[in-house]
Amino acid sequence: MQKIIVLFFGISLLAVFHPDVAHSQTPPSPREFLGYELGTHFTPHNKIVEYCKAVAAAVPGKVKLQQYGLTYEGRPLLLVFIASPENLSRLESIRRNNLRLAGVLQDKTAPDEHAPAIVWLSYNVHGNEPSSSEAAMETIYQLVSSDFEKAKEWLKNTVVIIDPCMNPDGRDRYVNWFNDVVGTRPNPDPQSREHREPWPAGRTNHYNFDLNRDWAWQTQTETRQRLKEYNDWLPQVHVDYHEQEYNNPYYFAPAAEPYHDVITPWQREFQVLIGKNNAHYFDRKGWLYFTKEEFDLFYPSYGDTYPLYNGAIGMTFEQGGIGAGLAIQTSDGDTLTLAQRIEHHFTTGLSTVEVASTNADRLIKEFHTYFKEAVEHPGGAFKAYFLRNDSFGDRLERLRGFLSRNGIRWMTVDNGTFTGVDYETGRQMTFHASPGDMVINANQPKSDLLRVMFERQSHISDSVTYDITAWSIPYVYGIQAYGLNEYIPLNAASLNTGSDEMFVHYPHPDTTYALALRWTGMGSARFLSQLLQKGVKVRFAEQPFQSGGSSFDRGTLLITTTGNAALGDNLWPLVRSAATVSDVHLIRLSSGFVDKGADFGSALVHLIHKPRVALLTGGTVSPLDAGEVWHFFEQDLNYPITQLDADDLGRIDLRKYDILVLPNGYYHVLDDKAGSEILHSWVSEGGRLIVMGNTVAQFSKLEWGIHQKTTAKPDKKDDEKDTDGEDYSRLRHYGDRQREEVMNSVPGSIYKVEMDYTHPLAFGYPDHYYTLKQDDNVYEFIKDGGWNVGVIKKDAYVSGFTGNKAREKLKDGLLFGVQDLGRGEVVYMADDPLFRGFWENGKLLFCNSIFLVGQ
Repeated sequence: MQKIIVLFFGISLLAVFHPDVAHSQTPPSPREFLGYELGTHFTPHNKIVEYCKAVAAAVPGKVKLQQYGLTYEGRPLLLVFIASPENLSRLESIRRNNLRLAGVLQDKTAPDEHAPAIVWLSYNVHGNEPSSSEAAMETIYQLVSSDFEKAKEWLKNTVVIIDPCMNPDGRDRYVNWFNDVVGTRPNPDPQSREHREPWPAGRTNHYNFDLNRDWAWQTQTETRQRLKEYNDWLPQVHVDYHEQEYNNPYYFAPAAEPYHDVITPWQREFQVLIGKNNAHYFDRKGWLYFTKEEFDLFYPSYGDTYPLYNGAIGMTFEQGGIGAGLAIQTSDGDTLTLAQRIEHHFTTGLSTVEVASTNADRLIKEFHTYFKEAVEHPGGAFKAYFLRNDSFGDRLERLRGFLSRNGIRWMTVDNGTFTGVDYETGRQMTFHASPGDMVINANQPKSDLLRVMFERQSHISDSVTYDITAWSIPYVYGIQAYGLNEYIPLNAASLNTGSDEMFVHYPHPDTTYALALRWTGMGSARFLSQLLQKGVKVRFAEQPFQSGGSSFDRGTLLITTTGNAALGDNLWPLVRSAATVSDVHLIRLSSGFVDKGADFGSALVHLIHKPRVALLTGGTVSPLDAGEVWHFFEQDLNYPITQLDADDLGRIDLRKYDILVLPNGYYHVLDDKAGSEILHSWVSEGGRLIVMGNTVAQFSKLEWGIHQKTTAKPDKKDDEKDTDGEDYSRLRHYGDRQREEVMNSVPGSIYKVEMDYTHPLAFGYPDHYYTLKQDDNVYEFIKDGGWNVGVIKKDAYVSGFTGNKAREKLKDGLLFGVQDLGRGEVVYMADDPLFRGFWENGKLLFCNSIFLVGQ
């Protein structure tokens, strides 16, 4: 075994910043508190918390500790504020002044540009990238060390905010596993067990969500609580600490293209300043690093882009180390240790604070200018955005929550005539406002974030990008939108006055035959979930109907006393309670005899059976996709779900379940004839499979009835052949290999899907749906024994990057369908309607597959 050298970096690295430093600090060092040198063990999260508390108690004049929340598993989330005694004593006034500089806080006090720069350092957003939380402890310690004179100078004009661990649940999942499998000495052999995490690994949070993709969306409790604090401070500099594949050297700013065009020259310039200072220290140590590659600044929900779109200098720093444990032999024969990884992160942390302090005056001025420009000269194609109220649904209400969480100002309108570009058609339209419609003016502090989130079409400068390339909010929420060329004055807006229909929470037993609820959004689905769990019988209408002067569309829920006799006098209180919790409004109907359509006793009015739902997990199932489903059931829908291990499928009694969800992944059971027969028989006997993502491609190889569509190879053009018929198209340039790869790629683009809204899978939708395509998979139409509910036709592309070859393939095929199989059915969802928990308009589609299909 190669000898492993564990470095104590505290004194050696500090000498780079201050060669005469002594070792006599008042606060406890990590080594003194933990009882071991950093880098020799992984520190559990509770000990990181206790260390932060110990430092805050030892130097209360320099450190303030704030618990800003709890994780899903109950672990504390912390912020550590580090400042000079003078600045710490006026921390709240510094925060309020900073918000005045951003135009967010509007009071009678003028903003002061002679203020400290705020640097926010975020560690360990991915749980199995653990070196950064270890580095956070050393960074905290050295910044408050009484003998580190440079830190004293930095803190005169800099406030440092440290989040030592953004993902405690994921970190402890990794650390506890590693500490359980490592021997008395770390084994650097990459094939050793300690370098091979089991499913679902520690990267994600409790629900297996990638928190680094959740900044803007805030679907997870950790993100929501953290972003509340972040938007209460709006720092000038933010660094997000990560690890990458262990054979890679260190990465720091400047970032790679594409940059979104809202990123200012100053933000680009400061990234270079940071990069050069980091390089200065890395060069002195002889450490390898790279910049301007791979990690771009486009997708708006990262720990670098979200701060950039909020006026900060946002950066990602990446240390090689995923899977490295305490030590691992790299491909070049060296051994990478945890101590080395900590030292690298520690170095960039102090380097960042140093550059921020040196440039504090300009940071504050540029920050102030950024937000003044945002209000006075907002960029983008539109000056305002007009959003249609979806009448009885909750899509707009959910969107308002998204805007409010991100500090974007909006207002509702009652009436008026407007002219703007229709998001769907791209054409200029004149239209009238209706009660509850909403307007967002661009001349506000968060105008850049607003512009990025509402871009009708993404403007991407480079096709080689790290993440999805389209996310326009009107498509995400399924809301009709217009881009306006003029600001809407405040006096033209007012609160929604509601509609003339009689909504009730309190049915009268003598005059109520049924209560109706339109099937229009997640409120409807949560209401149904609550009633089914309480034993209330609920029906839904397959066809539109009219009753009592009101019109109701397909999917409308109906609750009648018939069938609910066992509940007696408890029926209406149960219904009323569920309506209150779900925030929905019920409509009282006095008769089952309708004015138009099917009466309530018709076969076209279906009883909804309470489904028993199971989810396949583990093995080669994607933890992220399985986590989306799990989170959706528990946090969005509040409906029970059973998680099953996919490898145990042959030993599971599937008769206990009505629905089996197969999220994106690869299922070895389908490669086995006996295993696929188990599923086939279960479906034939009345079960329902919901097959998602690339799993549909695996099903297309079975003889179940769905087939993947292929594109015939076109004839070669004359200029691609020489006179003897040789194929010149095979001649490729090595340097163009990345460009050629993206010709077949679809890194997250928006496409319009034509929907058969008469099928229960599409109830609650108009004749179209906007989907996020992440591959070029499209399927042949189901010819017999099934329904082509969501199909993609020609010219379906809307926004985002799609390679030329992929775009040619994405037409005339199936994306969402239902295949009848015996007494059961298979629901195919080739695109993920629950993507990262933020694709709001897909959630009702998934609910339809659970509650309405097959009834």
